[in-house]
Order: sequence, then C-alpha cells, then structure tokens
Amino acid sequence: MRLVLAIVSLVCLAAPSAAQDRAEVERQFQNWLQQAIWPQAKAKGVSKRTFQSAFDGVTLNWDLPDLVPPGSSKKTPKQQRQAEFGSPGRYFNAGSVQGATSVGRKMARRHAGTLARVEAETGVPVRIILAIWGRESGYGQVPIRHNAFQVLGTKGFMSTRAEYFTAELIAALQIAESGHGQGHALKSSWAGALGQPQFMPTNFLTYARDGDGDGRTDIWGSASDTIASIGAYLDEHGWVTGRDWGFEVILPTTVSCALEGPDQGRLIRDWVAMGVNRVSGKPFPAHELDAEGYLMMPAGRSGPAFIVTPNFYVLKDYNTSDLYALFVGHVGDRIQYGVGDFRGRWGDVGNLYRSDVASMQQVLVQQGHDVGGVDGLPGYKTRRSIGRWQEASGSTPTCFPDASLKAVLKP
Repeated sequence: MRLVLAIVSLVCLAAPSAAQDRAEVERQFQNWLQQAIWPQAKAKGVSKRTFQSAFDGVTLNWDLPDLVPPGSSKKTPKQQRQAEFGSPGRYFNAGSVQGATSVGRKMARRHAGTLARVEAETGVPVRIILAIWGRESGYGQVPIRHNAFQVLGTKGFMSTRAEYFTAELIAALQIAESGHGQGHALKSSWAGALGQPQFMPTNFLTYARDGDGDGRTDIWGSASDTIASIGAYLDEHGWVTGRDWGFEVILPTTVSCALEGPDQGRLIRDWVAMGVNRVSGKPFPAHELDAEGYLMMPAGRSGPAFIVTPNFYVLKDYNTSDLYALFVGHVGDRIQYGVGDFRGRWGDVGNLYRSDVASMQQVLVQQGHDVGGVDGLPGYKTRRSIGRWQEASGSTPTCFPDASLKAVLKP
C-alpha cells in the first residue's frame, strides 16, 4: 500500500512539473514570434495588423511529429515508435486507385475547358494534372482543417527542420498580407501544405496561379486556380511536352535490376535491344525510341518494372517519392486510356522495420556502396546497391530489402 501511495504521489508531483515546463515553452514561443519572426516578416512587407491577426490565439501544437522542445535533444515520444516497412504495393490499394480514377473522369468533364487551356499553355497533359489533384486532396473533397500559422509556427520554433519551416512561416505571412486567406482562414495540412494542390507557402508564392481570372489566387476554393497552379508547377520544373511519364515493361532475367536509376539512362531503343518490352505487347512510340529512358523498379524483382522518362522525375519534384510519381502516372493513364492494374504483381517482402533497412544501408555504406543516405527508406540507390551486393556475392539479385537479407546484411 505504501508503494502505491508513493507512486501516486510521484505522478501527482510530476504532472504539474510537466505542465509548468510546457507553459514555459509556450512563453518562449510567444517571445520567439515577437523577437525573431516579426522582424523577418516586417522586412518582407508584412504589416503588424496581418502579423497580429495570424497569431491571434495561436499556441503550440504538441501533437505534431518531429518536435524537439527547447533544451531537449530528443524528439517527442510520438516519433520514437518503430515504423513497419511493408510492401510498396500497399500504396496502390484498390480503393485509392479506383476512387481517384472515377472521380478524375468526372472532373475531366466538369472542368474540360480549364484543363484544355492549361494543357495548351504548359504542355502538361490533362490526365497528369487530374491525378495530382486527386492524390493531393481528393479533387478538393478532403477537408483541410489545420491552422497554417500554428503548424508552421510550432515546427519553425521546435522541430528537426526548424530553419526550413521558419522560412515557410514567413512565406505564409506574405500570402496572408497579399489577401489570400487572412489569419485563421489560411488552412493547411498537418505539415503546413496549403490548399487543394498542397503547396508549401514558398511554392505558393512561386507557382500559384489565378486560373479563373477573378484577380485572386484561391487554391483552397477554386478548381480553376488549382488546375492552373499544378500545371504551372510541373511546367516550370521541366515537364517535357510530348513525352510520356513511363511504361510498364517486362524485364528479362538477363537484364540486371541493378541498372535502375536516373543516372544510368540509355536510349529506349537500346533497352529494347536488350530485350526490354512493354507488358502490353505494343511497341514503344516511335518518338520515344531515340530519347532517354530509365529503369525504375520500386520493389526490385518483387514488383512491376518500368522504363520511365525525365517527366517521371518532374513528378518526383512535386513529391519526392517513387511511389507517388508512379501513382500519379498510373491513375492518369487509367483516367484517359482506361488501362487496368499493373501486370506485374507486388510481392510480399515480409515484416521489416525502417530500422532494419537502415541497418542494411549502414553495412552497404561500410562496403563502399552509395545508398543515398542511411534513412531506412529503400530508394533507388539502396535498391540497386542491394542488387550489386547480391551479384558480387554470387546470388540472384532481387534489388529490394527483405527478411532473408536482414540476417546477412547486419552490422
């Protein structure tokens, strides 16, 4: 009984202490806004009225990820749980793909005029604009509930990427100053991305467009502005008019999966000469044959294979994920051409954690491989490094981390 009473007493003492700590951090946050953020905002032309309106009633959001409170060297407990790394195929669940496709076709009809005009101006195909719009915000149907100033303020004050989010916070204030969503009306995702295209504030300032000619740039409520903004972003990131994003292919066993990557490109006709052909049986378009293509295998030999074009990497500029770019290209093709599921099947790579992948990456780095960073995420540099290691070890390359590799690629 005495032990129970002692524990209860300690809990009661600890609770006020934690509350006092947070209260102190809140005071530091408010001081930071006035002493560090206001001078920067003022230098960018933000008025005191806009600044005060933006932060009226704003406090720290302690539920956001990757927070490092002042005086702490550790992230918030929310981020200390291991994340399971599953099959990339989960990204293409039937509900997401079919929903984005069916609604995308309706949006294509509803906004046909705007979409055609933006395609003519930017060279970005209608189907690609639609697929990004669908992936980012469900064509405007997904609620965007967060206060952008609270999210960006919290992350700018105490996150693992404080400098980045501070710059985004200043940009958000500039947006408010220009009249786009004053104060608490500036809504974002939990990461601070704005509106239906999910632009970070600095991207809004650079790429957001007035697509309906009403004198405002409203990516929260205007479909026309959203469409024009997505098109402008891709155009200014180098979309190559007339080229596709990529093609699903059959990769013969004689072609190594370790040839993956945008730095190992070759003419598409050369890939064909090596025995790489489209799964549809159709030839590659004639205008693509003398252009460069790149092998892309997001699950190594445990999933579909693709020959992609530079436009695939423009899609990755929108969201730095192979799976994201592949989703957009695939859904776009389904919207316009009515294609079905990928022919290649996604294999079950087993139950791995990001820490497992990071351990493998660490070993590969020690052996001289460039894995693109020890981060627990198997990007193309990690995938092909695994393939090269497998080839050097005399085993059949799979180019993807799995449970069997965990036992042999360990520190």
